[in-house]
Amino acid sequence: MLEQIHSPSDLQNISYSDLVELAQEIRQTIITTVLRNGGHLGSNLGIVELTIALHRVFHSPDDVLLFDTGHQTYVHKLLTGRVNEFQSLRQPGGMSGYPSRKESAHDWIENSHASTALSYAHGLAASFRLQGQKRRVIALVGDGSLTGGLAYEALNNIGHSHERVLIVLNDNGRSYAPTISRLSTGLTSLRLYPSYVKTRERLRKAVKDMPAVGDVAYSSIHRITSALREIAAPHQFFEALGIRYAGPIDSSNMVQLEEALSRAAMWEGPILLHVLSRKGNGYEPAEHDDIQRLHDVKPASPVSAPTSQTSLDDAHGQSAVRPAVYTNGHITSYTDAFSRALVKLGKTNTNIVAITAAMPGPTGLLPFKDLFPDRFFDVGIAEEHALTAAAGMAMGGLRPVVAVYSTFFSRAFDQANLDISLHNLPVTLVLDRAGITGDDGPSHNGAYDLALLTAIPGMTIFTPSSAEEIEPMLTEALHTPGPSAIRFPKTSPPERISTVGHGLHARLAQPGDSLICILAVGKALEYAEGAARLLKEHQVSPTVWDVRVVSPPDPEMLYDALSHSLVVTVEDGMRYGGAGSYLYQSMMDLCLPSTAGNNASSVPGESDILHVPYHLCLGLPRCHLAHNRPSNLLESVGLSAKGVMESILSAIEAFRLPLDDHVLQDMG
Repeated sequence: MLEQIHSPSDLQNISYSDLVELAQEIRQTIITTVLRNGGHLGSNLGIVELTIALHRVFHSPDDVLLFDTGHQTYVHKLLTGRVNEFQSLRQPGGMSGYPSRKESAHDWIENSHASTALSYAHGLAASFRLQGQKRRVIALVGDGSLTGGLAYEALNNIGHSHERVLIVLNDNGRSYAPTISRLSTGLTSLRLYPSYVKTRERLRKAVKDMPAVGDVAYSSIHRITSALREIAAPHQFFEALGIRYAGPIDSSNMVQLEEALSRAAMWEGPILLHVLSRKGNGYEPAEHDDIQRLHDVKPASPVSAPTSQTSLDDAHGQSAVRPAVYTNGHITSYTDAFSRALVKLGKTNTNIVAITAAMPGPTGLLPFKDLFPDRFFDVGIAEEHALTAAAGMAMGGLRPVVAVYSTFFSRAFDQANLDISLHNLPVTLVLDRAGITGDDGPSHNGAYDLALLTAIPGMTIFTPSSAEEIEPMLTEALHTPGPSAIRFPKTSPPERISTVGHGLHARLAQPGDSLICILAVGKALEYAEGAARLLKEHQVSPTVWDVRVVSPPDPEMLYDALSHSLVVTVEDGMRYGGAGSYLYQSMMDLCLPSTAGNNASSVPGESDILHVPYHLCLGLPRCHLAHNRPSNLLESVGLSAKGVMESILSAIEAFRLPLDDHVLQDMG
């Protein structure tokens, strides 16, 4: 049946009994594809019937369907003519794991950060109203998106403006969870009938106009209906904002669901329909996924399609979603190294508290939570609040550690700058998934954190190049008197290293001649050392530094860099305004004391500086990179051993550096 669905209009003439079969086929397709390619499983399985109902009641793309968050759009993709392409989900050059305007006219927004759809909906509804267009705007909100502050700001404005927006609250147990009862179901159906609403209002007006007893009778009717609504549904919050509330509705009841959506569509103002779903519905391992392992499944090798009762471990083994933490004693992720270090330090320092924004598992905080539940705080999808609350905790004498994804830190720059830095508070930010993350697409790449962090006064920035660096860096950060940040990538760290840096010092990874000095930031050390090996074939032996601490930069490293003809900075962040630009400007501050500001006191005499070297800044380009494997994306922008080598050779030629003279000089 699914192969016959080329557009949402093909759903109109399908019987309810056939829709049940279609829903099963959709679930089977999603399970098979996600277990093979990776992706978000539980959230999509829970809204199969709801998405079908939305496309049967409304007419996309004339009616606008907005998904918050974007990872719950797999069913939507299958119903909007993308069945044949679905097998390429999250593959290089294939279908995105999120909405994509390039893929389909049915995809309106592709920013997959949570809590944004309601703001989009407000703007679209206002636009349609001003242009006299009778188009409906529907925002499907779920997976805890209503814990984000932006969502509340949008609700307030939607209610105030009385824009015609239908908000479908997909409640899968990660947000509100009111009790279902026959009374609530009956009242919900009744309250959605326009004829009931009109009759009720006429009755209220007639009673109020009755001589002598009008006001009393009216108040009595109002109190009775209000009391019934208090029993029936948690409407009060939404209706206080001017948004009509209806629900809850069981998403598995297709007939009732479509009736409720159809009636809600006739409401002239903003209305919220509360729908109860079950995350992972139809696939038992996902239904019982208490720790959200099946929220974002890692890809595995292709296998035959499992049945809905096949366990995940039977289908792929534990490596599909529970990668081994250690391989022959080696830590296989930066996140795990941070998790272990935080627990170790937390045992001896009771002032350490951990904060996350709805990501306790992926950021490695669950072990800390299990050991120190009173010192763990999950604030929901509210990064801005997380940082300002951390500022308050630091003011009170605690040592807050805020662990978020790098891509989500960009939401909280103002708080990091003015609430934390301005007060010089000892808050440590731990930014996971920094740099290129790849498979999740442009909205998840952590490309901007270094550019943002280096702009914040007093921010100490640690960039580990190996998992072994995490513990000493976290230890140092927790002794730093002001704000600090540690950023590390999603990709696996290099093999166990025997040498780590210390304190705020850089580490000389490889001495070389006086021609080229490479300053490698974090993960980029891997490309720098690889490039150095390749350059030896061209009679060039570069000096390589592991920067370790971008800010404040190690003066010894900067002075050494100034003794070279060409300084090459390499980072897995934006090369415009990022770490490379910051480090080179710090070198210029040493050469030009008048520009050094607070660093002027550490500047030596002018005779110690002989020249200003050329600068080659390597990093991520100023563009949004499509989803792909991280290694493929990095190689495509020159961030590989070969790419760095080729860039350096091109710079030597462009700057006309005296290659032969340097080689002869260093040979004695």
